[in-house]
This record gives sequence, C-alpha cells and structure tokens, in this order.
Amino acid sequence: MSKTTSPKIKIAGVLLVVFALGLPMIWPWLKTPMVVATSFGIAALGVSILIRSGQLSFGHAMFSCAAGYAVAFTARAMPELDSAVLILLGTVFGAVMGMVIGLFVVRYRAIFFGMLNLALSMVLFSILGKFYSLTGGTDGIRLARPTFFGVRMERDGFETTLLVVAVVLAVALAWGVQRYMMSIAGQALTAVKTNETRLEYVGLSANRALWIGYVISAALCGLSGAMFALMQGLVTPEMGYWVRSGEIVFISILGGVGHPVGAFLGAVVFEFVKLYSAALFTGAWQMVLGFVLIGLVFFVPTGLSGLLFRKEPK
Repeated sequence: MSKTTSPKIKIAGVLLVVFALGLPMIWPWLKTPMVVATSFGIAALGVSILIRSGQLSFGHAMFSCAAGYAVAFTARAMPELDSAVLILLGTVFGAVMGMVIGLFVVRYRAIFFGMLNLALSMVLFSILGKFYSLTGGTDGIRLARPTFFGVRMERDGFETTLLVVAVVLAVALAWGVQRYMMSIAGQALTAVKTNETRLEYVGLSANRALWIGYVISAALCGLSGAMFALMQGLVTPEMGYWVRSGEIVFISILGGVGHPVGAFLGAVVFEFVKLYSAALFTGAWQMVLGFVLIGLVFFVPTGLSGLLFRKEPK
C-alpha cells in the first residue's frame, strides 16, 4: 500500500460521510439502512485485514453475534448503562474472544483457517439456538432502548445519534487501520501472504503477526455487533449464522481491500442493492447480489476501491 493516498480515495471518503449523514436528514427512513451499512462496513474492515494476510474467514460473524449477546445480557442485568458503554463493552468482548480463539486458529492457513472459523461460528449458532431458557432460542433477546451519553431519547433521536457515532467511528477506524497496515506490524501481517518463510528468517513470528491482526478484526466485528444490536433492539442467533459471515466477506470483496475506504464503499452498495433488489425482485435478491459479485470478479477484481486507488509513481 502506498504511503500516500490517492485524491480520488479522499474524495470518495468525504462523499461517503456526506452521503451517510446528509441523505437521512432528507429521507429519515434511510437512517436504519445507513447505520446497518456502517455497521457492516466496520465488520468488513476487520475481515479485510485478514484478507490482506491471505487468510479468508468464513465465520467472523460469530464475533459480532457474541458481542451483540454480551450487550443484550449486560443491558438486561444493568439497564442503567449507557449506549456508549455498551458499544465499548461489545468491542472489548469481541477483542477478548478473538485473543482466545486466535491462539489456535492462527496456526492454520488457507482453507483450514477459513473452515475452522466457520465451524466455530456454527457451534456458537447452535448453542444460542438450543439454550432457550438463557438465550431466548431463535426468538433472541430484546433490548430496551438505553440512554445515549446520559440522555433518554425517542427512537428518532436515538437513531440519529447512533448514526453520527457510527460514521465518526468509521472514519476514525479507517484511519487507524490505514496506519496499522503501514506500520511494521501491518507489513509483517501482509508478509504472511507473500513470504511467510522469509518473515520467520528475519526474526518475526508469522503466527504472532496474524494473531494481532486477528484480534483487531475480532474487535471491529464486536463493535459492529454492538451497534447492530442497539439499532435493531434485538439479538438473535442469525447474527452469527454462516450467511452473515458470507455477507461480510462479500462486502470486503465488493469494496476491495486495497484501502480501508473500500469496506464502507462495499457496505453502502451492498445494503442498497439488497434493499432495492428485495423490493423489486422479492425472493430473488440473493441472485441479484450473486450477479453483482460475478461481474465484479470478472471486470473489477480489485473491488470498488481499486477503481479509485492509484499508487503514486516512485
């Protein structure tokens, strides 16, 4: 990745922020899709970190799901907790869960890495569905709307505040991930894909580099799950189903992993294609998304951000 960012990428980032904050002010019904898109974009940002290391996880929705349930259980036990605290809690829970799972997952590569994450996510999905007395089974757990920054809000004000917070976090996280990928730790992570043996020869642990990236990606997915839970007011096992993990991977590929802004470009396009295709082609919107991905692979293999990102000549 170039140390200078293409002006087109900067413009795309600014337009995304204006688009995310401006349109819901004109059409309030867009608040929910925008928060969901931003939430998915944050999760896709986490998955894209692993893709840059050459590892593809088909189970990262488990971190979003687990964080969502952690938020729901905590909010039910301590209803006085603020939304900001719950979002932080979900992020930390995702990171800690990633630390534990990552200790043995990072020992594997390629299809074994992807399938192991998928298997773990399906174990979590099954547990949440079976223990009805604790988790509510497939019905899930509802969340009462908590305060936000100490203020009790109606639904409209709560969604507006959550949207602003989500967009601000998205900008900060995109910048943070960009800095991370340019750091020694980020370059070591990229080297896991290009030449893992040489990385070990220079005294850097490939497993440790991948573990750090894995924890960061899990934390981002945890943050995504916490925001999604607060937005929906409901958590269900479907949040951790393999289809949701596939959607996150789809968004990462759609947006491209060449620059963090790609995750959010992909999320916005995904959410609106899904929204309108579901309305126009009821029952066949998955087919529309499939055609979009096929077209992308053939015509824009580097994703949407690949159309904008241009490395500066040396």
